Amino acid sequence: MDYLLTLAADPAAWAALVTLVVMEVVLGIDNLIFIAILTNKLPEEHRVMARRIGISGALVLRLLLLGTIAIIVTLTTPIFSIFGYGFSWRDLILIAGGLFLVWKATKEIHHRVDPDPNPDHLGRVIGLTFGAAVFQILLLDLVFSIDSIITAVGMTPHVPIMVIAVIFAVITMLVAATPLSNFIGRNPTIVMLALGFLLMIGTVLIAEGFGAHVPKGYIYAAMAFSALVEGLNMLDRRARQRRREAGIKDEAPH
Repeated sequence: MDYLLTLAADPAAWAALVTLVVMEVVLGIDNLIFIAILTNKLPEEHRVMARRIGISGALVLRLLLLGTIAIIVTLTTPIFSIFGYGFSWRDLILIAGGLFLVWKATKEIHHRVDPDPNPDHLGRVIGLTFGAAVFQILLLDLVFSIDSIITAVGMTPHVPIMVIAVIFAVITMLVAATPLSNFIGRNPTIVMLALGFLLMIGTVLIAEGFGAHVPKGYIYAAMAFSALVEGLNMLDRRARQRRREAGIKDEAPH
């Protein structure tokens, strides 16, 4: 109790908390985009439940990882070397997660560019099941959670600050999940942009697994710029649609 009171009275601890909360929320964007795209492939009545399970799983995983923080720290210790570079468990997890994201994003892009209902031998269309969606979400939750906790450990030694930041970030994800998914669902061009984001994130995870550090600021700046351009395109399309509708109405009496 005295430790918590001392921590609450420390301005440096509050500064670390604010910084870590912002960092965790930003890191959660990657996870949220993947959840939004994946759950939008489910029947509408299952989407909200899948999002809640996936995001709740992210919270549980991160809190469990915080409880084993001594083990998490050792994940950055090299376990073998190839051509002079030492690979740690964290590197292998990032590479595996990055490969999965690249495969998933490429598959979804191919499906949208060249749709194939993929019927089985009975002629039924095979779609994404609820269980498969939740499993894939939890799989990526694990990758993003390990990266998130290792980042948190590098920013502050205080576990209570990490716990508060993680809980706040996951609550933000929970609140934003449905509006983001609905927005993506209403705007088909956003889906392709989001898949491009996932492809880029997967590539960055692979690069980091091989020791090539890519500053996250560049990644999120590129994502924000692309989103801004797409937003302007959406406004332009809506303006042209309104002009066409106005033109049709003006010509109707003739």
